[in-house]
Amino acid sequence: MESYKNLLLANKAWVQEKIKLDRDYFTELARDQKPEFLWIGCSDSRVPAEEVTGTEPGEIFVHRNVANLVVHADLNMQSVLHYAIDVLKVKHVIVCGHYGCGGVRAAMTNQRFGILDQWLRNIKDVYHDHRDEIMAAGDLEAQTNRLVELSVFQQLHNITKTTSLQRSWNFDKRPTLHGWVFGMNDGLLKNLYRLDPDSPIEDIYRYDKDALR
Repeated sequence: MESYKNLLLANKAWVQEKIKLDRDYFTELARDQKPEFLWIGCSDSRVPAEEVTGTEPGEIFVHRNVANLVVHADLNMQSVLHYAIDVLKVKHVIVCGHYGCGGVRAAMTNQRFGILDQWLRNIKDVYHDHRDEIMAAGDLEAQTNRLVELSVFQQLHNITKTTSLQRSWNFDKRPTLHGWVFGMNDGLLKNLYRLDPDSPIEDIYRYDKDALR
């Protein structure tokens, strides 16, 4: 049997299991989504948001890209952020990286990866700004993992530079931003950073309150 057909069979089994537990499961699922969380994670197939958090469909609004970056020129990312904050009105935004990230590791080299080079430049900038701290972390694995953590922190700050986030912080006092890292070796989520709605924003990135209305 071709491998993709296994996915379709597994889907049918999943549907039957859900209906067995709750006959109205899909009726309720189809009504609307009211997630409390936006998850910005890595595209790595080993870090599925719902699986590692034990949540059900409808509980987390998910965006994934290579190395979980929040780039101001990425219209896909910015659209997701706007929709999650302004329309879904999520209470929490989680940026989740993972140790041993291939994208982060690639950004630490001088190799070329085609169009991916432009994307990885964002991580190289974080490396440039924290080079001494990263080099002092230890061996290459430790350096990579420290850059993973620092990159997650940078993405949180990138979110604070957006009008959607600043408008919501000013008028709704939400969402709280969280920076997590997933451990491949133990499956645990490491809670590293938190930015609350009263967190300071660097002057040059902070919009006037009247301009946010």
